Amino acid sequence: MKSSLVLSKRSWIIFGLKTVIIASAFFLAFLLRFDFQIPGAQWRIFLEMVLPVLLIKHAIFWGFGLSHGWWRYVSLADVFDVFKANLAASLAVVLYVVFVHGVAGVPRSVLILDGVFCFLFSCGVRFLTRAFRENYFPRLRARSLNQKRVLIVGAGQAGQMLVREIRSNPDIDKTVAGFVDDDAEKQGRRFQGFKVLGGQERLAELCAREKIDEVIIAIPSATGKQLRKIVERCQGAGVAFKTLPGVGDLIEGRVTIQQVRPVDVEDLLGRDMVRIEVDRIKAFLGGKRVLVTGAAGSIGSEICRQVARFGPAKLVLFDNAESPLFYVEKELGEAFPDIPVAAIIGDVRYRARVEAIFDEFQPQVVFHAAAYKHVPMMEHNPAEAANNNVRGTKIIADAAHVFKAESFVMISTDKAVNPTNIMGATKRAAELYVQDLSRRSKTQYVTVRFGNVLGSAGSVVPIFKSQIAAGGPIKVTHPEVTRFFMTIPEATQLVLQAGSMGKGGEIFLLDMGEPVKILNLAEQLIRLSGMRPYEDVEIVFTGLRPGEKLYEELLLAGEGIMPTAHEKIRVARAAFCEPQILARQIEELYQAERAMDMERVRALLRTIVPEYQPPEPGNPAYEQLFVEPDRRQNQEGVVIRLADRRHRRGRVAGEKAG
Repeated sequence: MKSSLVLSKRSWIIFGLKTVIIASAFFLAFLLRFDFQIPGAQWRIFLEMVLPVLLIKHAIFWGFGLSHGWWRYVSLADVFDVFKANLAASLAVVLYVVFVHGVAGVPRSVLILDGVFCFLFSCGVRFLTRAFRENYFPRLRARSLNQKRVLIVGAGQAGQMLVREIRSNPDIDKTVAGFVDDDAEKQGRRFQGFKVLGGQERLAELCAREKIDEVIIAIPSATGKQLRKIVERCQGAGVAFKTLPGVGDLIEGRVTIQQVRPVDVEDLLGRDMVRIEVDRIKAFLGGKRVLVTGAAGSIGSEICRQVARFGPAKLVLFDNAESPLFYVEKELGEAFPDIPVAAIIGDVRYRARVEAIFDEFQPQVVFHAAAYKHVPMMEHNPAEAANNNVRGTKIIADAAHVFKAESFVMISTDKAVNPTNIMGATKRAAELYVQDLSRRSKTQYVTVRFGNVLGSAGSVVPIFKSQIAAGGPIKVTHPEVTRFFMTIPEATQLVLQAGSMGKGGEIFLLDMGEPVKILNLAEQLIRLSGMRPYEDVEIVFTGLRPGEKLYEELLLAGEGIMPTAHEKIRVARAAFCEPQILARQIEELYQAERAMDMERVRALLRTIVPEYQPPEPGNPAYEQLFVEPDRRQNQEGVVIRLADRRHRRGRVAGEKAG
């Protein structure tokens, strides 16, 4: 009842305002025609005509929808509608004069001037309303409601879109103070009514001068390095800061105030948007039967989402984790209702189950993402690691060969390169088997090797966030430890790209960018949480865990490396093994697993993967991995050697005991 009453009042106000506009335009036309001295005879004509003109124009304007809509959102498209309505109304008035009133005594110039003035007044009142709503009214409202004053970094398209929405949406509790932009040509100019106050180097000064509560970074194409500089300046100024999701949202037209979010660590790492060859991947996956093992995991589930975008004939999800698989199936069913999805509970180590699944669904493309991945845990469970990562891969790969799948894509890891741990050694052994099988099968077997993914289950970022939420301390294994990182969507999109490029036997290496020092990552996360490292949240060093390296690699010596047509994917030369020897070694490994002979499992892994150097005292190769002088130096230029690490671990343990 209340909304209808408000609508009724508003309609009457608009009706009254239009009556004034129509009558004023008609009267002004007479005034100008007769030099502001209207003769008595023309006064009579005006009084005779004004009511018919009002009725005609109200009827025409109503028919064109000008009695509806919101003037605060008026645009050039609305001006064109007003022009068409006024043209039609003026023609209707002319027809009335000719056929009803009679042309005698009615100056033609009055009819022309009336049409012009009515159009100008109709547009003018709308733009004045918008100008008031977007300029003067927000200032009054900001003062009355104590709205946050925001500074927009970036006066480009994204920043201007945000300003337009902030000004036009009364529910947004923000008011814009201005822009900051490094483009010298933009500085000092006004965009959307707000001035570019200066460059980013003046950010702290401007925040203090303009009493800024929040900075919004509206540069979707900003690199991680650029974003880090802006964030550091905001932190130095002591103001809150948020950002836009990325350039994809700008392209899709989704840049709105609802998409503004806090800056996350993924933004600061500076991962560029992935370019994928949509047509090529569509030909690779479109209309195909696709099987994904490990489909409930972080990587496997994202592979399922990405595959579903390309319209497979059927998507088979294979995992032994019941509840996570249920949620992935549910999500895919809601997001892609037209794609048949089958969720299969099973274990890649159960050959009969795997072969039954292949026999039933006849997959054409297989993505093998099922694996045990946690390094310290696998050090204590070597038999299970070998059974799942090596034997499980062998069973899936063999099934793809027997049932004539077209393509098989194995997900591997940088930890398979010069492995110092069980997990890496088992993944390298699986790589060797898949490469060997590719030489004697019509199925195209390829391996995709990459590093850590941000946000995956058990990865460092969620762990650090939970430690910060608990008040600290953040536990870092070593002050010099570095890792490669990429986002889950980036990794999976490149997996699909690499899979579509494979001819069989390749190891594709994804461009991981620059390695990230974990200590720096921890410090950035603390700052992004609004706290100070070492003051609000402590960082402690716990020592490298069993099997961990200070740094990871993506390439083995002798593998060689070649570029591909994709700038973020390279290919390594395949390794050659004697098939009979490799098959016998893997069978012996399986028997050692069954017997739970841990020492035998480790020994066989060293035989299958000669570069595997487990963390054993006195192992010179292992020592060299940790202390390569030209790469592993701390800020003072002193090499942190294994002995230093052991000393620090002992000191930390002593402090805990004390």
